[in-house]
Amino acid sequence: MERVIVPDSTPEDVGFENSLRPKKLEEYIGQSRIKDNIRIFIDAAKLRNESLEHVLLYGPPGLGKTTLAHIIANETGSNIRVTSGPAIEKAGDLAAILTNLQDGEILFIDEIHRLNRLIEEVLYPAMEDYCLDIIVGKGPSARTVKIDLPKFTLIGATTRASLLSAPLRDRFGSTFHLDFYAENEIQQIVERAAQILSVAIEPEAAQEIAKRGRRTPRIANRLLKRVRDYCQVMGDGNVSQKFTFEGLDRLEVDNMGLDSVDRKILAAIIEKFHGGPVGVGTIAAATGEEEATIEDMYEPFLMQIGFLHRTPRGRVATQSAYQHLGVEIPKGML
Repeated sequence: MERVIVPDSTPEDVGFENSLRPKKLEEYIGQSRIKDNIRIFIDAAKLRNESLEHVLLYGPPGLGKTTLAHIIANETGSNIRVTSGPAIEKAGDLAAILTNLQDGEILFIDEIHRLNRLIEEVLYPAMEDYCLDIIVGKGPSARTVKIDLPKFTLIGATTRASLLSAPLRDRFGSTFHLDFYAENEIQQIVERAAQILSVAIEPEAAQEIAKRGRRTPRIANRLLKRVRDYCQVMGDGNVSQKFTFEGLDRLEVDNMGLDSVDRKILAAIIEKFHGGPVGVGTIAAATGEEEATIEDMYEPFLMQIGFLHRTPRGRVATQSAYQHLGVEIPKGML
């Protein structure tokens, strides 16, 4: 079965997310501290008639980094150019993008941690001095030509801030960490999405979707989309509590937001390795999942809800994980 609670964006999410994406800070639910700071920085830049300082947004996938970038562009009245780290393969690609920017425009680079180090070096003078240093010619006749750039704002987004080089991180004027949302915030996001989609939803149904949405807007909105489909086929089109429970159970998403893969990982640690500690490579071999997939997609949420501990000796399942799977807790853990 397709995994519906993966936090990464899928091709089918693109148009769906664009229709739900808030356009202003006041419409954006959650991340209150970040919103307040961004508002202050934007207002200050407007008062000085300057471009906004470069902004770095980091945090787990699906929390709204791309949405915030577009909101910043709307709030500053600026055009936004969108690209990603993997799409910029050569220094010349980045130079072409930078030289085509207009004064005050925003350049948004998603997955900025995946930029090649040689390409990063092109960004340093562009971000700091708004210029490009281009080497013309080869050998003894080579010379450096400086090209002035318009005053632009770079917004970088990453799920792996630790992979950014220190020189690049230091050139961002503002750095914001997006954290997982509170359950009541996710419920508000679900209710707002249902309103935009012209779908009637019971408060209890929105609450249940929020409860199983892994505190991530992208996942909650995707669950809403699947539940809406189920309600249209099996009911009258309204998202009721009854059909929400049935639809989510069919998707194998339990009341903690875990799916069959999450439960398989926990079960392997508990049943095959006596609760751990066990290395991630061993878990990967036992479950048939990739190591990187377990580390990047499964572990963060299992650790966030207190089902898994990461220790120097390996991964350890907690008492809460035993209780959730209905497995007797060993006497040594009590």
